[in-house]
Amino acid sequence: MRILHVLDHSLPLHSGYTFRTRAILKSQQAAGLDVRGVTGLRHFAEGPPVEEADGLLFHRTPGAADGPPGLREWREISRFADEMEKVVADWRPDVIHAHSPALCGQAAMRLAQRHDIPLVYEIRAFWEDAAVGNGTGREGSVKYRLTRALENRVVAGADAVFTICHGLRDDLIERGFPPGKIGISPNGVDMSLFGEPVDRDEALAAELGFSAGDPVIGFIGSFYDYEGLDDLIAAMPLLREEYPAARLLLVGGGPMDEALRAQARALPDPGSVVFTGRVPHSEVERYYSLIDVLAYPRKKSRLTDLVTPLKPLEAMAQQRLVAASDVGGHRELMTGGVHGALFPADDPEGCADALADLLSHKADWPAMKAAALDHVRQRHDWATNVGRYLLVYHDLIASRQSGEGRRAA
Repeated sequence: MRILHVLDHSLPLHSGYTFRTRAILKSQQAAGLDVRGVTGLRHFAEGPPVEEADGLLFHRTPGAADGPPGLREWREISRFADEMEKVVADWRPDVIHAHSPALCGQAAMRLAQRHDIPLVYEIRAFWEDAAVGNGTGREGSVKYRLTRALENRVVAGADAVFTICHGLRDDLIERGFPPGKIGISPNGVDMSLFGEPVDRDEALAAELGFSAGDPVIGFIGSFYDYEGLDDLIAAMPLLREEYPAARLLLVGGGPMDEALRAQARALPDPGSVVFTGRVPHSEVERYYSLIDVLAYPRKKSRLTDLVTPLKPLEAMAQQRLVAASDVGGHRELMTGGVHGALFPADDPEGCADALADLLSHKADWPAMKAAALDHVRQRHDWATNVGRYLLVYHDLIASRQSGEGRRAA
């Protein structure tokens, strides 16, 4: 069975989007499927027209789209569809599996209808809400409403739809789409990549000025406003009232970088927060080894209530303690007090209390880490979750061959 995945961007770029894509395609390969990817104009990386990355093959869409907003995106879809046409004509996939944003879905829908190929559309986030979350959009604006309308168009035109979590699925059902058409393929991890946790990297600890026994709270990822890192920094003086040696390690970068650094410089003890900047992906495990508790203080918003993040799952797979704000996306991933700690969103004091409580109960850490690891293995391992796709692919192909038309996911 040949599956063509239609993507915004892919490896060798690194992002949560590309890591999920890699996991899906690798798991499908292991299940015996023949898979390829085709990326749109927003894969901003130099490379050949057909590129292999980590054993996966990706076709690239060259060029750029110009013009005023609206027309520019429509031209982008057309260029993407034209390039996809070459791949479809040459390779003849059995299923086209498009991944959000809706620009990918719209381009894929053109080809699926033209060649009578089943179309699966997968939503990882509503991109109009993501734009609000990262500060590039405004809720209710013309662009927001147009993006939402295009998403609705693709969902209506797809043969089957997947979302990564219940929050997104429930929202689509509220819009009037039939529940039977929408399946869930939850965020997951490739458990084959995770073994026993690595030992503490003492050389890196010394380089960063961390002494043995100092409690280390950490965040590794992108610095967007919705991640709530300002609340985490504000929680540090409160946490240090009980744990004076506690340190906060922030690994990464992003739009909020300078504002967060300025906030940290204004703390009573600026040295309690350590910024590393972005680090190579191959080095990330060294930083994980220093962290006692991975903190994810996402602010409450439509985006964070509807979408489940990947990072907490990766932390639990690495047998690291997790503390997260009680937004809907986190509550769908973990149970507070069992798999980690949940604390009130937008509340530095509540965050500090939850972190202090974790640090005060070290005897509970092994059981909590074991429960979290088992939870990820049972519900978020791609080796088993890939079966959700296979059932739908087979059903859609059989329905198309028998002339029954579209089936539910």
